[in-house]
Amino acid sequence: MSRNPRYDNEVESMHNILFLMTDQQRWDAMGCSGGWVNTPNLDRIAAEGVRFSDCAMRVALATGAYPHNNGVWGHIPHTVPADADHWIREIRNLGYRTSLVGKTHLHPHGDSDLRDKEDLLHALGLDDVDEIGGPRASTSGMSHMTALWEDKGLLDAYRDDFKERSANKPWIVRPSALPLEDYYDVYVGQQAKRYLSSYDRDEPWFCWVSWGGPHQPWDTPEPYASMYDPESMPPPAVNDTDAPRPRGQIDRRFEGMKRYPAFEPGEVGAMRADYAGSVSLIDDQIGEILAVIEERGEMDATVIAFTSDHGEMNGDHGLVSKSNFYDGAVRVPMIVRTPGAEDSGIVNDSPAETVDLGPTLVELAGGQLEYRQFGKSLAGALGGSRHRDDALSEIMGEFMLMNDEWKIGLNKEGETYMLFNRKNDPNEEHNLAGFSEYRSDADALRLRILERVARSQLHDY
Repeated sequence: MSRNPRYDNEVESMHNILFLMTDQQRWDAMGCSGGWVNTPNLDRIAAEGVRFSDCAMRVALATGAYPHNNGVWGHIPHTVPADADHWIREIRNLGYRTSLVGKTHLHPHGDSDLRDKEDLLHALGLDDVDEIGGPRASTSGMSHMTALWEDKGLLDAYRDDFKERSANKPWIVRPSALPLEDYYDVYVGQQAKRYLSSYDRDEPWFCWVSWGGPHQPWDTPEPYASMYDPESMPPPAVNDTDAPRPRGQIDRRFEGMKRYPAFEPGEVGAMRADYAGSVSLIDDQIGEILAVIEERGEMDATVIAFTSDHGEMNGDHGLVSKSNFYDGAVRVPMIVRTPGAEDSGIVNDSPAETVDLGPTLVELAGGQLEYRQFGKSLAGALGGSRHRDDALSEIMGEFMLMNDEWKIGLNKEGETYMLFNRKNDPNEEHNLAGFSEYRSDADALRLRILERVARSQLHDY
């Protein structure tokens, strides 16, 4: 790794880096992107930076490799090797003190004690660690957070509540068994505040704050649980009748929903209102973190990046959760704010991928990634320039590509089973995969996927 001469300054002039990440936040679940969730602090970051409106999630944010490169095709037990190339380690090598508060998913979380896994995170580049599991993993695994719950007599009630939800109707909406001050997303925000408030080192800081929400269950605590009116929530996308077409992952998701009854009247609105409350809760925590940075006099010396790992269907197309290529699951927020930028409040509509964030932050820290990876720094697009022509995503052996006009999904056999005209059908309600008049469009998109996959196997990507 070499330093970029443009940033080759003394430590005192290096920017701090605040990396904010949520779990399962849709691209439209912000005031500045969808308008149905109140997020003044995320809106502020977007107004002071650049929002990439067409970002696709990827499981390879950490290493910059695609699933077809590393074999990690879905939500499976996988541990990132301690000696794996990792962009956070590169940031540490540039002279930063690095930290994590929250969820990583860099290794399995269930039935283990995350406090015993800190050596792995240190090896990957994180100096100071307070890791938590997600909402489900926190019912079986331990962490500093769940140990606190246990000390307060809260852990058993949390476990019982989660077990009851999972055994009956997973999308049931009711407040958490945890009080607001002990709720997992509040824990993450407050621990990050404490860390930054007490930071007193010569090195600039890199702080990764990673929330477990707004991931299911729909258990937002009061007062956020009652913040939104279910009847005011946007209606879910629905499916038109398809022409005969190949089958893929989404069809298995539809079949899986048959083990539960269809949504009852009002349930989708209730889910969405609770979800919006969860996002607003996290946004308030972000606001408190920003206030600490301002109190330290460091806002003009701090890069801020925000994204999520994937979205949440929340009733779109009759589905909940993720693991498909519809926008509700695959599109995520992406915001980059650089201090002192001449341009701000830009919305860049060209495609991006979450894997682009690693090389972006390394470049803004003053370095360049020299190991083989497939992210493309967003730094050159912060003024509004076009970033990518298309975005690629992969899951369970399937591929998705989206550009300005089209989205295509290929099954494991390479057949087109999803095809949407994004301009004419932004809610993805009319699957064109089975219509012969769109075969040439699908063939061109399939060839583009093959080209990207082939190039990513070479060293000149």
